[in-house]
Amino acid sequence: MRHTVVLLIALTLVGSSAPSWASSSSTAVEVGASAGSALGTLMYAPLKATFCILGGIGSGFTAIASPPTAGKVAMATCGGSWIVTPNVIRGRESLKFLGDTSPDRTTAAR
Repeated sequence: MRHTVVLLIALTLVGSSAPSWASSSSTAVEVGASAGSALGTLMYAPLKATFCILGGIGSGFTAIASPPTAGKVAMATCGGSWIVTPNVIRGRESLKFLGDTSPDRTTAAR
């Protein structure tokens, strides 16, 4: 098992350093951003899932009093970014922890 994991990691590193068209960022930056993205997602996804589950529970209780507000709670807690992309690591994009709760979004779901 250990040899398989080492082989997969080696193939990933060799495959990502294959020659390609010239770009503004170096291979080391690409590998670092990809590794940071994977590590960030491993830490961020469980936190986001917990927040979504708790928001779903809260949304269920909110639905008793106000169904439209419950939809907003669910969209806010379960929406947004679920993975950390390399562009987030590089600072080109922002990580959206909360989802979009604009009025247009809630009426389109009906």
